[in-house]
Amino acid sequence: MRRYELMLLFRPDLEDDKLQSAVEKVTRAIVNAGGTLTKVSPWGKRRMAYEIQHFREASYFLLHFDIAPSAIRDIERGLLISEEILRHLVTLLEDHGTSISEEDLAPAAVPAGESRTDGESEAYNEAEVGAPAAIAAERDDEAVASEAEDATVEEAVTEAAATDEPEPATDGDEQTEEAGTAVEA
Repeated sequence: MRRYELMLLFRPDLEDDKLQSAVEKVTRAIVNAGGTLTKVSPWGKRRMAYEIQHFREASYFLLHFDIAPSAIRDIERGLLISEEILRHLVTLLEDHGTSISEEDLAPAAVPAGESRTDGESEAYNEAEVGAPAAIAAERDDEAVASEAEDATVEEAVTEAAATDEPEPATDGDEQTEEAGTAVEA
């Protein structure tokens, strides 16, 4: 059994008794599928971020329940068929009972400040790290090269401005070069 959270958005034009019967229908489907309800909380009518089926607001309900993962598909199928429900979202909640130990983690996943479980040194080879680290290192090299180019261009502009000499022309600045020679003559 896993813990799930279900957010339901019902049509805003439903009367209170029809809204309650629609919520009861969903809770019955969960219980009939072998689940147990933990919490049902009505959030009331709220304005939605965008229009759904020509409605700008909906009645929100949040349900927490425990159920076998195999039964979720059947419950969602019933939610899709229902005309009262505008949207729904089933989310698997984190299981706090189990934890991952360091032995279960891959060697590259151990944080840099901690010691390795199998006695390896902190400097491990690139084959152990894999492609993501190699790509990151390559991107870092490109960023450093780009910053160096930017600094060189800034230095050239600053020097040219300090000496009041015209900046060296690039391919797109042919008119500027011609204007500079005309002024000199």
